Amino acid sequence: MYDLVIKNALLATATGKAPKKGTEQKDITIMPSVSIGVKDGKIACICADDQCCEGKQVVDAGGQLVTAGLVDSHTHLVFGGFRQHELEMKLRGAEYLEILAAGGGILSTVKATRTTSADELHDKATDFLDQMMAHGTTTVEAKSGYGLDYETELKQLEVVAKLQKTHKMDIVSTFMGAHAVPPEFKGNTEGFVDLLINDMIPRIAKTGLSPYCDIFCEQGVFDVEQSRRIMEVARSHGFQLKIHADEIVDLGGAKLAAELGAVSAEHLIAASDKGLEALAESGTIAVLLPATSFNLNKPFARARNMVDFDIPVAIASDFNPGSSPNFNMQLAMTLGYLKYRLYPSEILTAVTLNAACAIGLGDTKGTIEVGKDADLVIWNCPDLDFLFYRFGNNQAGKIIKNGELIKCN
Repeated sequence: MYDLVIKNALLATATGKAPKKGTEQKDITIMPSVSIGVKDGKIACICADDQCCEGKQVVDAGGQLVTAGLVDSHTHLVFGGFRQHELEMKLRGAEYLEILAAGGGILSTVKATRTTSADELHDKATDFLDQMMAHGTTTVEAKSGYGLDYETELKQLEVVAKLQKTHKMDIVSTFMGAHAVPPEFKGNTEGFVDLLINDMIPRIAKTGLSPYCDIFCEQGVFDVEQSRRIMEVARSHGFQLKIHADEIVDLGGAKLAAELGAVSAEHLIAASDKGLEALAESGTIAVLLPATSFNLNKPFARARNMVDFDIPVAIASDFNPGSSPNFNMQLAMTLGYLKYRLYPSEILTAVTLNAACAIGLGDTKGTIEVGKDADLVIWNCPDLDFLFYRFGNNQAGKIIKNGELIKCN
């Protein structure tokens, strides 16, 4: 007997453990009238309704859509304060990098995060995670980067480590000490690069709190050569690499990501054809963030071209207090259809399997297959198209996390 059986489901899922690219990204399995048996937190059986064994707990999906739990592979989950005061600055025409140069933006959040206690950060992030799960997200990545000094970066990473124990959400941690140049190093970016290379990266690596290191390679932040030096040192200390690349200017971040074998290159709004060609050759996953483009009223990444270039594409929320104060992956998915012009099947792969692979969890997350973790969403949707057709309301019906039916607020 299974611990849990979901019956009468319209199953839609990508398959496999490796990221899908090109025409493969839209190859998904759709099966009506199936039952899914769960045992010990794992998917143990997928069969026709009339063949499924009994379960201690039975959930009738009512013929509605069932997918793997959403994987949000790019968030800045732990931070102090908010940045609603920047709205009027943006309406007056201030650009993202202008706000940063004036001490706002990321630096405003750095100031707030440095003065917020670990307990306060934990409680705040817990509330975010509760709401994310209620909207269908069952796994997230969480970047640091709002400390820009060892003590506060460590505080953020330790908060994530505690959340990994106290919350049902699966969380993957990324160290991003190179998110901006802190105010104490204003005008001395090289000095901060030296601090990262000689002090922060080695010390953070020794904690074992994060498998990944990320960097903001962008005009006015860290140039390509500075980014290369930081990433090479991070790799030498055992970190796998990620990079915020070519978000605002085509600086060459995509090509750098490919050169260094980064697991993912993120944003990529301004990436050139040559950058995309390099990513295609390297197999680096493109993690795209449509809610950021929407919020900043900026162009959208060329997702359709990326699929055509045979680049595996993932879609994430970029939840953060400035450029994307949104953790609802359903909005990101709808923007993937409306603005990226991706097909529903491609978007499903982008927010499940490819997203899981972008954070090293393709073996266990991102598909509904026997042996994988039983992270599932029963949607209030009759089919996959409907999930992207409707927006502005929460379409997640029931959430199953590691085989447990979750009660969401």
